[in-house]
Amino acid sequence: MTPNKEDYLKLIFELGGDKNKINNKQIVSGLQVSAASVSEMISKLEKGGFVKHSPYQGVQLTKAGLQQASSLVRKHRLWEVFLVEHLGYSWNTVHEEAEVLEHVTSEELTSRLETYLNTPEFCPHGGVIPRKNQPIFERTLQTLADYPENTKVRIERVLDEKELLDYLVSIELNIHDIVTIEHISVYEGPITLKKSDQKSLHVSFKAANNIFVTPIV
Repeated sequence: MTPNKEDYLKLIFELGGDKNKINNKQIVSGLQVSAASVSEMISKLEKGGFVKHSPYQGVQLTKAGLQQASSLVRKHRLWEVFLVEHLGYSWNTVHEEAEVLEHVTSEELTSRLETYLNTPEFCPHGGVIPRKNQPIFERTLQTLADYPENTKVRIERVLDEKELLDYLVSIELNIHDIVTIEHISVYEGPITLKKSDQKSLHVSFKAANNIFVTPIV
């Protein structure tokens, strides 16, 4: 399978295509390619048995497509762990490097890398790392924007997207941080959080919808 096809399958998964139908506009936006290119690739992936296309509704991964996407996500996230834990990368700079490495990593190297890293369960952004030949299923978590004021939560996962990660670094919000929701501004305004060290910070409503958390009782 070509790297281009792999990128399509992985993006469809990341957009929720293992459970829902993803429309072409979402894929165009995610890969920054033309609508015609997306239509052509979807046709090829459908012929290969990797996606099922429903006119006017979108595409969804088949079992084979999910398995292929899971293999790629596994390689990507293992490399992210390695880059952060052993080469000193920060969590907002590993994505592009892992994007390159995932396409040239054999199954043998992937297994050796997994063993070397002591079989990590999650990537630096909180995403699940599937085991070999297992389909990936992300944890079902609510977002920071779903909870009311005075709720204490732990940051469990964030969308693996460069602009968001750079933003979170700039406001010093990290995976596993425990924060209390102090104030929610009206009309989708910023959300004010207080960290365990009593430092307050403001998170945009857009970012809050891509930060997945668990409540702490």
